[in-house]
Amino acid sequence: MDKKFYITTPIYYVNDKPHIGHAYTTVAADVLARWYRQKGERVFFLTGTDEHGAKVAQAAAKAGQSEKEFCDGKAEDFKKAWQALNIDYDNFIRTTDPEHEVAASKAAQTLYVKGLVYKDEYEGLYCTGCEQYKISDDLINGKCSEHQIEPILMKEESYFFKLSQFQIILKEKIISGELQIEPAERKNEVLSFIDSGLRDISISRKNIIWGVPLSFDKNYTLYVWIDAFLNYLTGLGWDGKSEKLKVKSEKLEFFPPDVQLMSKDILRVHATIWPALLLALELPLPKKIFVHGYFTTNGQKMSKSLGNVIWPEDLTAKFGADGARYLLMSSLTYGQDGDISWEKLVEKYNADLANGLGNLVSRVFNLIENNFDGQMQPARSADLNIESYFKELKLFEALQKIKEKVDWANKYIEENKLWELVKTDKQKAQAVLGELLGVIIRIGEGLVPFMPQTAEKILKAVETGEIKKGEALFPRIV
Repeated sequence: MDKKFYITTPIYYVNDKPHIGHAYTTVAADVLARWYRQKGERVFFLTGTDEHGAKVAQAAAKAGQSEKEFCDGKAEDFKKAWQALNIDYDNFIRTTDPEHEVAASKAAQTLYVKGLVYKDEYEGLYCTGCEQYKISDDLINGKCSEHQIEPILMKEESYFFKLSQFQIILKEKIISGELQIEPAERKNEVLSFIDSGLRDISISRKNIIWGVPLSFDKNYTLYVWIDAFLNYLTGLGWDGKSEKLKVKSEKLEFFPPDVQLMSKDILRVHATIWPALLLALELPLPKKIFVHGYFTTNGQKMSKSLGNVIWPEDLTAKFGADGARYLLMSSLTYGQDGDISWEKLVEKYNADLANGLGNLVSRVFNLIENNFDGQMQPARSADLNIESYFKELKLFEALQKIKEKVDWANKYIEENKLWELVKTDKQKAQAVLGELLGVIIRIGEGLVPFMPQTAEKILKAVETGEIKKGEALFPRIV
């Protein structure tokens, strides 16, 4: 059987427009999807939007639109942002898709029939920003650490999912590696959270109309997190009917996800509620959850109030799709936070792309065109050996290895004074240029997942058999 690879991003909440964190996750998923396709594997890459809940209803009312009109516009904003970044997903799931709503309702009904859902009264501190109840340990100076607002005391009747019932088995599956959580510090964070005791969670909201109605009590709608998690199934065409995953379509064969990418703010729910739901529905767990860091700007958290947010559309407008993709992927190391600013991004673009990669290709192609009539046989060049980085999700490190090869090639030109060598020793110059052309081919192949348009330009220029300098790949930006 041929190999399959299923990768997901979280579905993004539509109460606001796409931000740079969304862009990082989605580009990273696209890079991995492209790499596995390049290897000849069958790939399914799922992303989308999370469109139910009180926050969306409030945002729609504020905008003077119906909830559906508001969600349609926001979903389009995300699609446009991903198109501008040249993201090639296989499906864009929306939780307002009728098929998703039907399946989510059936899944909730299954949990109810199995006795895993019960009605009770809940009183607790509720953060409207997170749409989650909080405990005192979650708060800093009495405020939600994520949204910097004080939660409100809420008391309501609600339906609860018996999450506590899955505490022991979840811990076992994480420790055994059946459910991998990376990096290691995030795995330890989750295990510590589980050890503190998993509590049953509310899975319904009363008097919130904008959501999926509970089939067993129409006075309630399904809590937005539960609704959202099921996208990873419904995005493959799951109809919610069966506890066991009956493969009725080629897409469902991809389940479970090989990699689920996300930022650390949504790790806990993804590492507890989501796998517990799957265990309750007797479905396989995701193989790996990978958690990346945050972007800061000059050491500060990005926020609209500070005016320091870098928006994806501004990135692509200034640097182009491939330039923006490169800058995003080279700004966060494995699972860690990264600090960026417009000044740093322009500096990195000019150093790595304009003066680095672009200059290398321009110089070599120009020398071949002017001194060898555009004809050059590339020498066989050693592989870049970056496959392990992709398997380990070390995308920054893979790009760093490619950059090192670019730097080596530019230095090699200087050391051989190639601009003089073509005049004084054409035979040696031919050998050096052949070696450099072989290296450029390897670089182009390595860049296919990261910078598909640039890689195609480089590789096509070589494949035509008549090499020309052409336009600069990356004009300098001031």
